Amino acid sequence: MLKQLLNKLPKRSIKSESLEDHPLSDPNNNGEIQRSTSLNSASLSPKVPNAPKRTSSAVFPSSVIAGIEPLLPFKDAPASEKMSLFISKLSLCCMVFDFTDPSKNTAEKDLKRLTLIELLDFVASGPPRFSEPAILSLCKMCSVNLFRVFPLNYRSARGGENEDDEPSFDPAWPHLQIVYDILLKFVTSASVEAKVAKKYINHSFILRMLDLFESEDPRERESLKAIMHRIYGKFMVHRPFIRKSISNIFYRFVFETERHNGIAELLEIFGSVITGFALPLKEEHKIFLWRALIPLHKPKSLGVYFQQLSYCVTQFIEKDPKLASTVIRGLLKYWPITNSQKEVMFLGEVEEVLETISMGEFQRVMVPLFWRIGCCINSSHFQVAERALLLWNNDQIFNLIGHNRQVILPIIFPALETNVQHHWNQSVLNLTLNVRNVFTEMDNMLFLACHAHFVEEQEKQSSATEKRKEAWARLENAASLRPITMNTTAVLVMMPQQS
Repeated sequence: MLKQLLNKLPKRSIKSESLEDHPLSDPNNNGEIQRSTSLNSASLSPKVPNAPKRTSSAVFPSSVIAGIEPLLPFKDAPASEKMSLFISKLSLCCMVFDFTDPSKNTAEKDLKRLTLIELLDFVASGPPRFSEPAILSLCKMCSVNLFRVFPLNYRSARGGENEDDEPSFDPAWPHLQIVYDILLKFVTSASVEAKVAKKYINHSFILRMLDLFESEDPRERESLKAIMHRIYGKFMVHRPFIRKSISNIFYRFVFETERHNGIAELLEIFGSVITGFALPLKEEHKIFLWRALIPLHKPKSLGVYFQQLSYCVTQFIEKDPKLASTVIRGLLKYWPITNSQKEVMFLGEVEEVLETISMGEFQRVMVPLFWRIGCCINSSHFQVAERALLLWNNDQIFNLIGHNRQVILPIIFPALETNVQHHWNQSVLNLTLNVRNVFTEMDNMLFLACHAHFVEEQEKQSSATEKRKEAWARLENAASLRPITMNTTAVLVMMPQQS
């Protein structure tokens, strides 16, 4: 069967097509690649008159691949011909098949898969050095197989991937996985010179790779994450562009679409990037924290990528502890009011920030922060109230509160007393009593003063409430004593029309 397939491959003479006639030599071609959907229709049907040329013949110079049988094993080829055989096999793998029909082109799919595995083994074996035509050919093969447009389906229309959604798997993954593995081995190979490869793994290639993070297949996103991380590490010249491009994805996600499947993976990449930032931090990095990472707390789908986002924020604070107050202000700006699940996440991130914050930075934000924590303590959702009260179990936060109790206790004391008197959940009530006891042991005089002030304020509010009730009672009484006359007329007041 393989011999029959091989005999059907069109043989091209070196003289039949010159390099000048090749599309790669056309400056207006821009490296565009025509994708073929079937080996049968493109390369395995030479008997059909006027059959289209094979994709590999349109992508790779015939002078390089002429006379090389792509199905020849690498072990049977002399060392001087292995790179040409490598390019020839890449040419064969530039055919793209329709995997929605498993019964279609099964022999050709198997042939391509076996060839891809051979290519993977060859790249992993570490050849002496990849020639420039080989680098170009590999990048073209990866482009043909990987770069594609994803349809707008039901999940992205709802606002992106959610935690409860079942993952969607690409039926073409048997081929895609090997192509991704080839690209990963290629990028990490010591046989690839970065100064040569950067001409083909360029800005356009990187942007198309980032577009693939929209894939719904989590396996594909994991492969992309590994490859993009290696590209960032190998090609230093592309690092600013990669950071800017990922930032733009975050901006579109937060402020425009709120739809993207790969935010978690992109944040994982950035998490490792942040650890490599030099000190002192550049202004562009601080701007990225404030304009991109902090607003990422706003979308409804925060739970999908919260762990990765929290890690990135923590890495920034470890690099520059002075950013802690900036992060706290950002969290307070985007604090969820009606989403209890997000409130629990925010409280968890606040605890992580407070574990590393300095005393000076803490004092800058403690008043608005503990006002918000007081609101959380009074939350009718028991998980929010519990999470807020559990902050006192953290030794670092306990010490910060102890040193600033003169300011903090008056802010949260009304919330504690309100819980003791009215909260419905027994667990929240017990935690509230524990926090009250902590403050009593910490500073009993301050606690009594706050209690007296709270009682005084309650009495004032009760008095004001009674006065309002009395005023309304007098008005109702006066209205009931006034006789109703028959000539009472209603006056219709016309509002002026706005122009």
